[in-house]
Amino acid sequence: MMREGLAAALPANAWNWIAVWRRNYLAWKKVAFASLLGTLADPMIYLFGLGTGLGLMVGRVEGASYIAFLAAGMVATGAMTASTFETIYAVFSRMRDLGTWEAILHTQLTLGDIVLGELAWAATKAFLAGTAITIVAATLGYAAWTSVPYVLPVVALTGFAFASLAMVVIALAPSYHYFIFYQTLVITPMLFLSGAVFPVGQLPGAFQRLAAFSPLANSIDLIRPVMLGHAADNVGLHIGALCMYAVLPFFLSAALFRRRLMR
Repeated sequence: MMREGLAAALPANAWNWIAVWRRNYLAWKKVAFASLLGTLADPMIYLFGLGTGLGLMVGRVEGASYIAFLAAGMVATGAMTASTFETIYAVFSRMRDLGTWEAILHTQLTLGDIVLGELAWAATKAFLAGTAITIVAATLGYAAWTSVPYVLPVVALTGFAFASLAMVVIALAPSYHYFIFYQTLVITPMLFLSGAVFPVGQLPGAFQRLAAFSPLANSIDLIRPVMLGHAADNVGLHIGALCMYAVLPFFLSAALFRRRLMR
């Protein structure tokens, strides 16, 4: 019985998750325009509000205009925000309130298939948000067009990593009220400590070392140099860190959901 429960918490095969992804896509496309506007609002406000306002006072940062520096940070931040909020609100609702997961579990799909499909969908939302911000930045001259093919896979991986982390949160959270703690104690500090709005080098040494472990900082370190026309350093290290944040929380959340839903 224990073996069956453990197997149910893992994907049954390499393609079942597509059914979950497709179900979410068909539901989302009815409100796609409004959803994209809502997803883009926060990073675009940061980009144009801080970029044009502070940019006049700050001048150039790391050899680029401040708004170009900020644009790269907002690409990664947009992916983080889109995948996180899709997971902690929409996925939690489907899991606990709407009965969507319960209905799917009456098919041949396993709990692991559902979790993987939800992660893939959240990563897709992050990819769309990051793509839109990248195109806006490139169109306005804040990023090189040649950087787009390189940036977009990083955006997708970033979305998957943050969705995986958020999946652990919703596996543990009793209600929506607990998500505010994750937003204020994890997501918001990460935004300001990972180099999204100002260089990490301006932080005290202890915070710089802490930022090195942040998935957002690893994403920005891959995206920003290329958008500004430079080569990224330690590419393998940053990709490995994002993969770790994507894979390890996935298995942890699958185990937690098995304990929560299949008792």
